[in-house]
Amino acid sequence: MFEDLHLKIRILEKSDYPQLKDLMDSIYDDIGGAWPEHTIFKLMEDLPEGQICLVDRDTIVGVALSVQVNYLRFSNPHTYDDLISAKETILNDSAGDALYGLDVLIHKDYRGFRLGRRLYEARKELCRQHNLRAILAGGRIPNYYQHSDEMSPAEYIEAVDHKRIYDPILTFQLSNDFQVTRLLKQYLPEDEKSQGYATLLEWRNIFFEPESSVLDTRKTLVRIGAIQWQMREVESVEEMLKQVEYFIDALSNYKSDFALFPEFFNAPLMGLSPNQRNQTEAIRFVASFTERFKNEMSQMAVSYNINVITGSLPLVVDDQLYNVSYLCRRDGTVESQSKIHITPHERRDWVIQGGNELRVFETDAGRIGILICYDVEFPELGRILAEQDMDILFVPFWTDTKNGYLRVRHCAHARAIENECYVVICGSCGNLPQVENLDVQYSQASVFSPSDFAFPHDAVMAETTPNTEMIMFSDLDLDKLKSVRSEGSVNNLKDRRTDLYSLDWKGVK
Repeated sequence: MFEDLHLKIRILEKSDYPQLKDLMDSIYDDIGGAWPEHTIFKLMEDLPEGQICLVDRDTIVGVALSVQVNYLRFSNPHTYDDLISAKETILNDSAGDALYGLDVLIHKDYRGFRLGRRLYEARKELCRQHNLRAILAGGRIPNYYQHSDEMSPAEYIEAVDHKRIYDPILTFQLSNDFQVTRLLKQYLPEDEKSQGYATLLEWRNIFFEPESSVLDTRKTLVRIGAIQWQMREVESVEEMLKQVEYFIDALSNYKSDFALFPEFFNAPLMGLSPNQRNQTEAIRFVASFTERFKNEMSQMAVSYNINVITGSLPLVVDDQLYNVSYLCRRDGTVESQSKIHITPHERRDWVIQGGNELRVFETDAGRIGILICYDVEFPELGRILAEQDMDILFVPFWTDTKNGYLRVRHCAHARAIENECYVVICGSCGNLPQVENLDVQYSQASVFSPSDFAFPHDAVMAETTPNTEMIMFSDLDLDKLKSVRSEGSVNNLKDRRTDLYSLDWKGVK
């Protein structure tokens, strides 16, 4: 079911009500189920951008409902009924200086992917855009009834805050930067599990300049994360996938927009091949796990809310072996880029074929290209991608010696300068003496920029310690690319003499 996710956040529409009703009825079966149609429609009329839904293609899998309120009034004790008129309409104050979070719901089948965080982030962005003071919410404590005989509500809240007790609502809200400011009594009397209590939660907006858009504006400040992966002996696919998830989790904790793995990072699995000394059979053995790696890394991209570039993996198509990188977006979609230029080693020992397609991929954090290792040494490919308005070029590589690494590094640095884009390179380190012909690796992951005043003096944004397993971060400002392309000291893209020369991509015949 989750191998073909396509997630998108959008504004709730009136035609969505039947799906919304089913979702609310299934989740709020203990407190009366869904709001009536006229209540939801009035919310849409009063604050349309505050009614947000998360859809998997055409199916609503999550919803966040909000209204605008007066901060002074609702940051003090109140009940849920204070938000509701006699005709079951929710009172929206268009002059209010705070946002009030009414409901956040995630379909039971879609839990575990941390999708609620996306709805909360959309709410926070709405708060910033409207220059509102805070987000307020009355939070139920539905597990309190299990502990009410032994502790007061205040003691229960403290225990949840210190993670001695798990509460499905309060634990989630605390993890999303909300603070408990007071205890509300008789907030929702019919809520028997919470015994009528609720927490008054607040998230304060520290920004006062509105954003230009809530949901559709592409980010201009992008955080890149890369894993300088250590090749090590493994005993199973599961062991390696746990290591993959460890790094994705770590990058996600630092709010990285991308995670980049090296080329053929799962090559240690060749050591599990029944005939590992036959390199052709061993690499095809590794290829038998590629579909699993793609699917599980795609699910991790969704769960940890980070776009994952899988380095590269061997893939068999019609009995031909290719070297393929997957872009696993955090919305659940997956696309691929094959290595086009094959090294003599790959061609001779592994019988790998070159791909014949090249494109720029649209993401929620910029337009990106992927060139696998040797491909970056061919300047035509980077220029073709630049002509498609690429912002960031990702280069997963795998080199054994320093001179091989320097070929990749210097060519990648040149691609950043000549194409006025950012380039991220990432490789592997460590030793694999038990795997034929894969004894040593050399790597120093780096991020390169154009060479101009807006960027570091050496055009190196970040780099790792050579040959040490570690993660690397770099914050990239996409607006600086726009500036250098139009107002830089030189304008490599604008100043091309297309009257004298051009590139011709022949593509697939």
